[in-house]
Amino acid sequence: MKKTFDEKLAILQADPSADCFILADAKDPDMARGVASAGRTADGRLRSIDDLRQDIRDIVKAEMVDIMLMSASTSARLTIEERIFDGSPVLPAVRANDTTDLHVVRGGRYVTAPSAPFSTATIDHIQAGKLNPSARERTRGANLGLYSVTFNNIPDADLLTLERYNAFRIEAEEKGFDHFLEVFPPNVSPELHGLAPEAIPGFVNDHIVRLLAGVPKSARPLFLKLPYMGGRAVAELCHYDPSIIVGVLGGSAGTSHDAFFLIEDAKKHGARVALFGRKIVAAEDQLIFIEHLKRVGDGDLKAADAVKSYHAAIGKKGLKPHRSLADDLALTTNTTAYGG
Repeated sequence: MKKTFDEKLAILQADPSADCFILADAKDPDMARGVASAGRTADGRLRSIDDLRQDIRDIVKAEMVDIMLMSASTSARLTIEERIFDGSPVLPAVRANDTTDLHVVRGGRYVTAPSAPFSTATIDHIQAGKLNPSARERTRGANLGLYSVTFNNIPDADLLTLERYNAFRIEAEEKGFDHFLEVFPPNVSPELHGLAPEAIPGFVNDHIVRLLAGVPKSARPLFLKLPYMGGRAVAELCHYDPSIIVGVLGGSAGTSHDAFFLIEDAKKHGARVALFGRKIVAAEDQLIFIEHLKRVGDGDLKAADAVKSYHAAIGKKGLKPHRSLADDLALTTNTTAYGG
Protein backbone atom coordinates (compact mmCIF):
# COMPACT_ATOMS: atom_id res chain seq x y z
CA MET A 1 0.00 0.00 0.00
CA LYS A 2 1.23 3.50 -0.79
CA LYS A 3 2.50 5.44 2.20
CA THR A 4 1.21 8.99 2.68
CA PHE A 5 4.74 10.06 3.62
CA ASP A 6 6.08 8.99 0.22
CA GLU A 7 3.31 10.88 -1.56
CA LYS A 8 3.82 14.08 0.47
CA LEU A 9 7.61 13.86 0.18
CA ALA A 10 7.35 13.69 -3.61
CA ILE A 11 5.11 16.78 -3.60
CA LEU A 12 7.53 18.75 -1.40
CA GLN A 13 10.56 17.69 -3.41
CA ALA A 14 8.86 19.05 -6.52
CA ASP A 15 7.58 22.20 -4.80
CA PRO A 16 9.01 23.03 -1.34
CA SER A 17 6.29 25.65 -0.79
CA ALA A 18 3.43 23.20 -1.41
CA ASP A 19 0.68 23.29 1.19
CA CYS A 20 1.06 19.79 2.59
CA PHE A 21 2.26 18.75 6.02
CA ILE A 22 3.86 15.55 7.33
CA LEU A 23 2.95 14.43 10.85
CA ALA A 24 4.99 11.87 12.76
CA ASP A 25 4.41 10.25 16.15
CA ALA A 26 7.53 9.53 18.23
CA LYS A 27 6.91 6.34 20.16
CA ASP A 28 10.60 5.67 20.86
CA PRO A 29 11.02 6.98 24.45
CA ASP A 30 12.36 3.60 25.61
CA MET A 31 15.57 4.58 23.80
CA ALA A 32 15.98 7.39 26.33
CA ARG A 33 13.87 7.43 29.47
CA GLY A 34 13.92 3.94 30.94
CA VAL A 35 11.03 2.67 33.07
CA ALA A 36 9.15 5.98 32.92
CA SER A 37 9.26 6.11 29.12
CA ALA A 38 5.67 4.97 28.53
CA GLY A 39 4.21 7.71 30.74
CA ARG A 40 1.66 7.42 33.52
CA THR A 41 -2.00 6.58 33.82
CA ALA A 42 -4.58 9.13 34.96
CA ASP A 43 -4.12 7.95 38.56
CA GLY A 44 -0.35 8.31 38.39
CA ARG A 45 0.72 4.69 37.84
CA LEU A 46 3.61 3.98 35.49
CA ARG A 47 2.57 2.44 32.18
CA SER A 48 4.43 -0.46 30.58
CA ILE A 49 6.11 -1.03 27.23
CA ASP A 50 3.12 -3.19 26.29
CA ASP A 51 0.86 -0.18 26.92
CA LEU A 52 3.07 1.94 24.66
CA ARG A 53 2.98 -0.70 21.94
CA GLN A 54 -0.79 -0.90 22.15
CA ASP A 55 -0.91 2.87 21.64
CA ILE A 56 1.10 2.34 18.45
CA ARG A 57 -1.28 -0.36 17.21
CA ASP A 58 -4.27 1.91 17.87
CA ILE A 59 -2.74 4.96 16.17
CA VAL A 60 -1.56 3.00 13.13
CA LYS A 61 -5.03 1.50 12.80
CA ALA A 62 -6.56 5.00 12.90
CA GLU A 63 -4.28 6.10 10.01
CA MET A 64 -3.88 9.67 11.28
CA VAL A 65 -0.07 10.01 11.14
CA ASP A 66 2.34 9.65 8.23
CA ILE A 67 5.28 8.20 10.18
CA MET A 68 5.46 6.08 13.33
CA LEU A 69 8.87 6.32 14.99
CA MET A 70 9.82 3.41 17.29
CA SER A 71 12.77 1.77 18.98
CA ALA A 72 14.37 -1.13 17.14
CA SER A 73 12.94 -3.64 19.62
CA THR A 74 9.41 -2.31 19.26
CA SER A 75 9.69 -2.25 15.47
CA ALA A 76 10.96 -5.84 15.49
CA ARG A 77 7.78 -6.82 17.32
CA LEU A 78 5.24 -4.71 15.43
CA THR A 79 6.77 -4.27 11.97
CA ILE A 80 8.52 -7.62 11.47
CA GLU A 81 6.55 -10.05 13.64
CA GLU A 82 3.02 -8.63 13.74
CA ARG A 83 3.15 -6.91 10.31
CA ILE A 84 0.89 -4.05 11.48
CA PHE A 85 2.19 -1.73 8.74
CA ASP A 86 1.29 -4.09 5.91
CA GLY A 87 -1.71 -2.59 4.14
CA SER A 88 -1.34 0.64 6.17
CA PRO A 89 -0.59 4.12 4.81
CA VAL A 90 1.60 4.73 7.89
CA LEU A 91 5.36 4.36 7.38
CA PRO A 92 7.41 2.67 10.15
CA ALA A 93 10.65 4.32 11.24
CA VAL A 94 13.24 3.52 13.90
CA ARG A 95 15.62 5.61 16.02
CA ALA A 96 18.95 4.62 14.51
CA ASN A 97 21.21 6.07 17.20
CA ASP A 98 20.98 7.19 20.81
CA THR A 99 23.56 9.82 21.67
CA THR A 100 24.38 10.18 25.35
CA ASP A 101 22.39 13.39 25.79
CA LEU A 102 19.32 11.18 25.23
CA HIS A 103 20.21 8.95 28.19
CA VAL A 104 17.63 10.40 30.57
CA VAL A 105 17.92 7.87 33.40
CA ARG A 106 17.20 8.27 37.10
CA GLY A 107 20.29 9.55 38.87
CA GLY A 108 22.15 10.05 35.60
CA ARG A 109 24.21 13.11 34.68
CA TYR A 110 24.63 12.31 30.99
CA VAL A 111 22.24 14.97 29.73
CA THR A 112 24.52 17.74 31.06
CA ALA A 113 27.81 16.26 29.77
CA PRO A 114 28.89 16.90 26.18
CA SER A 115 26.93 14.64 23.85
CA ALA A 116 28.85 11.56 22.74
CA PRO A 117 27.81 9.53 19.68
CA PHE A 118 26.49 6.03 20.30
CA SER A 119 24.21 3.57 18.49
CA THR A 120 22.48 0.65 20.15
CA ALA A 121 20.55 -0.25 17.01
CA THR A 122 22.13 -1.43 13.75
CA ILE A 123 20.83 -0.91 10.23
CA ASP A 124 20.67 -4.71 9.77
CA HIS A 125 18.49 -5.10 12.84
CA ILE A 126 16.22 -2.24 11.81
CA GLN A 127 15.74 -3.59 8.30
CA ALA A 128 15.58 -7.31 9.04
CA GLY A 129 15.70 -8.05 12.76
CA LYS A 130 18.98 -9.95 12.33
CA LEU A 131 22.61 -9.45 11.34
CA ASN A 132 23.84 -10.02 7.79
CA PRO A 133 20.41 -10.44 6.19
CA SER A 134 19.76 -11.31 2.58
CA ALA A 135 18.43 -8.64 0.23
CA ARG A 136 14.93 -10.08 0.60
CA GLU A 137 15.16 -10.14 4.40
CA ARG A 138 16.02 -6.43 4.39
CA THR A 139 12.49 -5.65 3.19
CA ARG A 140 10.85 -7.19 6.28
CA GLY A 141 11.41 -4.32 8.70
CA ALA A 142 11.63 -0.53 8.61
CA ASN A 143 13.73 1.29 6.03
CA LEU A 144 13.69 4.76 7.56
CA GLY A 145 15.77 5.79 10.55
CA LEU A 146 16.23 8.85 12.72
CA TYR A 147 19.87 9.81 13.24
CA SER A 148 20.55 12.40 15.95
CA VAL A 149 23.47 14.81 16.37
CA THR A 150 24.18 17.45 19.01
CA PHE A 151 26.80 20.16 18.48
CA ASN A 152 28.34 21.73 21.58
CA ASN A 153 30.99 24.11 20.14
CA ILE A 154 33.61 21.78 21.62
CA PRO A 155 35.92 20.82 18.73
CA ASP A 156 36.90 17.29 19.77
CA ALA A 157 33.36 16.28 20.73
CA ASP A 158 31.81 17.81 17.60
CA LEU A 159 34.43 16.21 15.34
CA LEU A 160 33.64 12.76 16.75
CA THR A 161 29.93 13.42 16.18
CA LEU A 162 30.62 14.32 12.54
CA GLU A 163 32.85 11.29 11.97
CA ARG A 164 30.23 8.88 13.33
CA TYR A 165 27.49 10.46 11.22
CA ASN A 166 29.70 10.21 8.15
CA ALA A 167 30.22 6.48 8.80
CA PHE A 168 26.48 5.99 9.30
CA ARG A 169 25.65 7.74 6.00
CA ILE A 170 28.10 5.58 4.08
CA GLU A 171 26.67 2.36 5.55
CA ALA A 172 23.11 3.58 4.99
CA GLU A 173 23.78 4.30 1.32
CA GLU A 174 25.42 0.91 0.86
CA LYS A 175 22.40 -0.83 2.37
CA GLY A 176 19.71 1.30 0.72
CA PHE A 177 18.57 2.73 4.06
CA ASP A 178 16.87 6.14 4.26
CA HIS A 179 17.19 8.48 7.21
CA PHE A 180 16.16 11.84 8.57
CA LEU A 181 18.45 13.98 10.68
CA GLU A 182 17.74 15.36 14.15
CA VAL A 183 19.95 18.28 15.16
CA PHE A 184 20.05 19.58 18.72
CA PRO A 185 21.67 22.79 19.98
CA PRO A 186 24.29 22.51 22.74
CA ASN A 187 23.22 20.39 25.69
CA VAL A 188 26.03 21.66 27.95
CA SER A 189 26.03 24.82 30.05
CA PRO A 190 26.73 28.23 28.46
CA GLU A 191 30.05 28.30 30.34
CA LEU A 192 31.15 25.32 28.25
CA HIS A 193 29.68 26.12 24.84
CA GLY A 194 30.40 29.86 25.01
CA LEU A 195 27.36 30.96 22.99
CA ALA A 196 24.93 33.74 23.81
CA PRO A 197 21.28 32.55 23.67
CA GLU A 198 20.57 34.67 20.59
CA ALA A 199 23.53 33.09 18.76
CA ILE A 200 22.36 29.47 19.14
CA PRO A 201 19.85 29.34 16.22
CA GLY A 202 22.49 30.66 13.83
CA PHE A 203 25.06 28.22 15.24
CA VAL A 204 22.71 25.29 14.56
CA ASN A 205 21.72 26.51 11.07
CA ASP A 206 25.33 27.05 10.04
CA HIS A 207 26.26 23.56 11.24
CA ILE A 208 23.40 22.07 9.16
CA VAL A 209 24.35 23.98 6.00
CA ARG A 210 28.06 23.25 6.40
CA LEU A 211 27.40 19.57 7.06
CA LEU A 212 25.05 19.02 4.12
CA ALA A 213 27.27 20.95 1.70
CA GLY A 214 29.52 17.89 1.48
CA VAL A 215 26.69 15.39 1.04
CA PRO A 216 25.22 14.58 -2.41
CA LYS A 217 21.55 13.78 -2.90
CA SER A 218 22.11 10.02 -2.71
CA ALA A 219 23.22 10.23 0.94
CA ARG A 220 21.25 13.22 2.24
CA PRO A 221 18.62 12.98 4.97
CA LEU A 222 15.06 13.07 3.61
CA PHE A 223 14.19 15.85 6.05
CA LEU A 224 15.39 17.52 9.25
CA LYS A 225 14.00 17.35 12.76
CA LEU A 226 14.89 20.41 14.87
CA PRO A 227 13.82 22.01 18.14
CA TYR A 228 11.72 25.03 17.23
CA MET A 229 13.88 28.06 17.96
CA GLY A 230 11.54 30.55 16.33
CA GLY A 231 10.20 31.37 12.91
CA ARG A 232 13.23 33.42 11.88
CA ALA A 233 15.57 30.42 12.24
CA VAL A 234 13.27 28.16 10.20
CA ALA A 235 12.71 30.79 7.51
CA GLU A 236 16.46 31.43 7.20
CA LEU A 237 17.18 27.75 6.57
CA CYS A 238 14.30 27.32 4.12
CA HIS A 239 15.33 30.45 2.21
CA TYR A 240 18.97 29.44 1.96
CA ASP A 241 18.22 25.99 0.51
CA PRO A 242 14.57 25.25 -0.36
CA SER A 243 15.50 21.62 -1.06
CA ILE A 244 16.01 21.08 2.69
CA ILE A 245 12.69 19.97 4.16
CA VAL A 246 12.58 21.31 7.70
CA GLY A 247 10.71 19.55 10.48
CA VAL A 248 10.20 20.51 14.13
CA LEU A 249 10.01 18.37 17.25
CA GLY A 250 7.40 18.71 19.94
CA GLY A 251 9.55 18.87 23.06
CA SER A 252 8.13 18.61 26.58
CA ALA A 253 4.43 18.14 27.23
CA GLY A 254 3.32 21.76 27.85
CA THR A 255 -0.19 22.98 27.06
CA SER A 256 -2.36 21.97 24.13
CA HIS A 257 -1.92 25.48 22.75
CA ASP A 258 1.86 24.99 22.86
CA ALA A 259 1.53 21.96 20.59
CA PHE A 260 -0.98 23.41 18.12
CA PHE A 261 0.72 26.80 17.93
CA LEU A 262 4.12 25.19 17.31
CA ILE A 263 2.77 23.50 14.18
CA GLU A 264 0.88 26.59 13.02
CA ASP A 265 3.81 28.97 13.50
CA ALA A 266 6.50 26.62 12.18
CA LYS A 267 4.48 25.89 9.03
CA LYS A 268 3.93 29.62 8.46
CA HIS A 269 7.71 30.08 8.36
CA GLY A 270 8.43 27.14 6.05
CA ALA A 271 8.48 23.94 8.13
CA ARG A 272 6.62 21.03 6.56
CA VAL A 273 7.11 18.25 9.13
CA ALA A 274 6.32 17.89 12.83
CA LEU A 275 7.29 15.00 15.07
CA PHE A 276 5.58 14.83 18.45
CA GLY A 277 6.20 12.38 21.27
CA ARG A 278 5.74 13.51 24.87
CA LYS A 279 2.93 15.91 23.96
CA ILE A 280 0.93 13.03 22.48
CA VAL A 281 1.62 10.55 25.30
CA ALA A 282 0.63 13.17 27.89
CA ALA A 283 -2.70 13.97 26.18
CA GLU A 284 -6.03 13.05 27.74
CA ASP A 285 -6.86 11.11 24.56
CA GLN A 286 -4.05 10.44 22.12
CA LEU A 287 -6.23 9.81 19.06
CA ILE A 288 -8.29 12.97 19.54
CA PHE A 289 -5.12 14.98 20.18
CA ILE A 290 -3.44 13.64 17.02
CA GLU A 291 -6.58 14.40 15.02
CA HIS A 292 -6.30 18.04 16.09
CA LEU A 293 -2.56 18.20 15.39
CA LYS A 294 -3.33 16.96 11.90
CA ARG A 295 -6.13 19.48 11.36
CA VAL A 296 -3.83 22.35 12.35
CA GLY A 297 -1.05 21.02 10.10
CA ASP A 298 -3.50 20.68 7.20
CA GLY A 299 -4.71 24.26 7.75
CA ASP A 300 -8.23 23.27 8.74
CA LEU A 301 -8.01 24.80 12.24
CA LYS A 302 -6.20 27.71 13.85
CA ALA A 303 -4.21 26.82 16.97
CA ALA A 304 -6.47 28.55 19.51
CA ASP A 305 -9.59 27.11 17.87
CA ALA A 306 -7.99 23.67 17.99
CA VAL A 307 -7.61 23.96 21.77
CA LYS A 308 -11.31 24.76 22.12
CA SER A 309 -12.30 21.98 19.74
CA TYR A 310 -10.07 19.50 21.55
CA HIS A 311 -11.62 20.33 24.93
CA ALA A 312 -15.09 19.95 23.46
CA ALA A 313 -14.17 16.56 21.98
CA ILE A 314 -12.70 15.09 25.17
CA GLY A 315 -15.64 16.53 27.10
CA LYS A 316 -18.07 14.63 24.89
CA LYS A 317 -16.09 11.48 25.67
CA GLY A 318 -16.45 12.13 29.39
CA LEU A 319 -12.76 12.76 30.00
CA LYS A 320 -11.53 15.21 32.61
CA PRO A 321 -9.03 17.69 31.13
CA HIS A 322 -5.63 18.09 32.73
CA ARG A 323 -6.15 21.87 32.70
CA SER A 324 -9.04 24.25 32.46
CA LEU A 325 -9.71 25.61 28.98
CA ALA A 326 -8.33 29.01 30.05
CA ASP A 327 -5.10 27.46 31.34
CA ASP A 328 -4.74 25.23 28.28
CA LEU A 329 -4.98 28.28 26.01
CA ALA A 330 -1.77 29.64 27.58
CA LEU A 331 1.53 29.51 25.71
CA THR A 332 4.55 28.36 27.71
CA THR A 333 8.26 28.01 26.94
CA ASN A 334 9.57 24.66 25.72
CA THR A 335 13.08 23.32 26.22
CA THR A 336 15.33 22.71 23.21
CA ALA A 337 17.52 19.85 24.48
CA TYR A 338 16.13 16.33 24.74
CA GLY A 339 16.89 16.06 28.44
CA GLY A 340 15.55 19.52 29.26
